[in-house]
Amino acid sequence: MALLEIKNLHVATEDGTEIVRGVDLRIDTDEVHAVMGPNGSGKSTLAYALMGHPAYRITEGEIVFDGEDVTELEADERAQRGLFLAFQYPHAVPGVTVASFLRSAVNAIRKAKAGGEDDPIKIPEFRKKLDAAVKELKVPKEMAGRYLNEGFSGGEKKRVEILQMALLEPRIAILDETDSGLDIDALRIVAGGVKRLVGPEMGALVITHYQRILNYIEPDFVHVFVDGRIVEEGGPELAQKLEAEGYEAFAPEPVGGEV
Repeated sequence: MALLEIKNLHVATEDGTEIVRGVDLRIDTDEVHAVMGPNGSGKSTLAYALMGHPAYRITEGEIVFDGEDVTELEADERAQRGLFLAFQYPHAVPGVTVASFLRSAVNAIRKAKAGGEDDPIKIPEFRKKLDAAVKELKVPKEMAGRYLNEGFSGGEKKRVEILQMALLEPRIAILDETDSGLDIDALRIVAGGVKRLVGPEMGALVITHYQRILNYIEPDFVHVFVDGRIVEEGGPELAQKLEAEGYEAFAPEPVGGEV
C-alpha cells in the first residue's frame, strides 16, 4: 500500500461546480510524481483538496494517508500527519519573521506528535537546524530575519517554502506550480532543494504545466491532467512528449453526447 492513496476523488467549489472528476493516484516516499496539465485544468484544485482547503468540497472518493482516511480532516491535522503544500503564490505575513514563523510551525508539529503536550524546540537546537538547512538549500541567511514574504521576489518566496519543507520534514510534499515566476537561477536552486529532500523519508507530487522544472527534478511518474481528470500516465518520456505535442493531443473524448 502506498503512503498516499487518492481514490476516485471528485472535488467541487462552494457553488457546486465540479472541478476534479474522479482522480486515482498513489504516491510513496522516495518517489517524484509530476501532474502536468494546462491552465484551468483543475491542478491547483487537486492540490488544495488534498491539503483540506475549506473552499473546496470533496463530493466523492477518499484520501488515505498511511492507512488512515483523512478525507474529513482539517488542513492542520493533515499537516501534522505529514502532508505539506508549497503554494503557487505564498502570502506575506507582515510583522512575523521567517525564523519566528518556521519555529512556530516546527513547534506545532512537535506538539501534535507528542499527543498535544507542549514540547517546544530549544532555541539553540532550532538555530542549528535552521543554519544547516539555510546552508544546504543556498538560502541567504539574512532572509531568516525578514518579515515572511513581505517584499520578497517570486524566487525568494519559493526558497522559503522549500526551507519550511526542510524543517518540517513532511512525508509527502505537494508542490503547486513551484516553478511559476522563477528565473533560471532561482528555478535551479529551488529544484535542487526538492531533489535533496526527496528520499526514503519523503515523496513529492510536483504540479506544473511546464516541462522545464522536470529538467531539474526528474519524475519517476508523469500524469497528464486535462479537464479535471488524469488522461494519460507514464514515465519521464511522457513529459518530453507533452513538450513536443502539447495538451490538445490528450484532450478527452466527449462522453454521452457532451460537447
